[in-house]
Amino acid sequence: MADAPFLPYGKQVIEDDDVAAVAEALRGDFLTTGPSVAAFEDAFAARVGARHAVSCANGTAALHLTALALGLKPGDRSIVPAITFLATANCARYVGADVTFADVDPATALMTDATFEDALGRAGAAAKSVYPVHMNGQTADMAAISKRARARGLAVVEDACHALGGAYRVADGVEAKVGACRHSDMAIFSFHPVKIIACGEGGMVTTNDDTLAAAMRRQRSHGMVREPGQFEDKAQAFGPDGSSNPWYYEMPEPGFNYRLSDIHAALGLSQLKKLDRFAARRGKLVAAYDRALSPYAPVLCPLGRTAYDAPGWHLYVALIDFERAGIDRGACMRRLVAAGIGSQVHYLPLHRQPYYRRRYGAMSLPGAERYYAEALSLPLSAQMTEDDVGRVTRALTAALGLDNKTDKGRR
Repeated sequence: MADAPFLPYGKQVIEDDDVAAVAEALRGDFLTTGPSVAAFEDAFAARVGARHAVSCANGTAALHLTALALGLKPGDRSIVPAITFLATANCARYVGADVTFADVDPATALMTDATFEDALGRAGAAAKSVYPVHMNGQTADMAAISKRARARGLAVVEDACHALGGAYRVADGVEAKVGACRHSDMAIFSFHPVKIIACGEGGMVTTNDDTLAAAMRRQRSHGMVREPGQFEDKAQAFGPDGSSNPWYYEMPEPGFNYRLSDIHAALGLSQLKKLDRFAARRGKLVAAYDRALSPYAPVLCPLGRTAYDAPGWHLYVALIDFERAGIDRGACMRRLVAAGIGSQVHYLPLHRQPYYRRRYGAMSLPGAERYYAEALSLPLSAQMTEDDVGRVTRALTAALGLDNKTDKGRR
């Protein structure tokens, strides 16, 4: 339809009560470091089943805070899957540590226990942490990865930006919520507008470790401490009567201004109440896409599925054999734009980024390269309808020359 609105690959859903929550925060006494932040953290921790939730400015800040809290340093290595956003690897470099890239399953883009084992062998004794990434909504095999990591003394941090609202099976009839840190030291989330819930910008780290939580709260606010029991300079910190001076704080080590504002937290708290509804809607849209695209296999296929998790879908990825379809991906995306459909590619493998290629040299990770060659993210948001899925499917099959030719891939 010529007058149909443009469908971006991802978009926030902001409703009247979200606007009201932000307006209330704007009229309040605190625009930052106020009660909305604590309320959001408490609600988030309760929702995912973690002891602590530490909010911050964005998902990249969340990743950086985990590297700081773990004490990663030059000479250490973090293992990161090659298919993920830049920040997952960059957080190690921020603190001077190096990165070893793990390959992924080309059907799911997930690091596996086997590809983790291979990366561990290449990283050697310098390996100190692993950052499994939950891609598109599906989770990595946390039980297997954690078991191998613990045996080698590695810290485990889940990059769960794509999987809020999801869960994975621990045993028959038993599930672990993403963010509960059942098999990890920490899990990080992003509230960028294309994620399942939005703050505008915002991030969160969950953990069950009191020490890690305290370290991240300190590092997100310039490294300052205000607790009298932690003061080092007693002469400055305390008055003649022994009571702490009310203005006093110390900085044992430099930190960062990574705090989340009350304005953003108010929006996040309002959005969090809708997580189940948003997740259910996305799940129905994913099922509709799967039904619509499956007849076009193997030229056009739904993303591969794991057998052990209940996804919290962030992206809908189609896997396309562009060579067999006779069109390059860029041309396909331009045809979709002409039809009012946005799309994106998540992601260029990190080992092929110029910075990492210069630092570590050329390498071959065939699973990541195959996934990258075939992946195309299609529109997915909680405001879409199944009619929208039909519109996207028709535009995509037309762009690929597959419309009315469901047997093309089987010739």
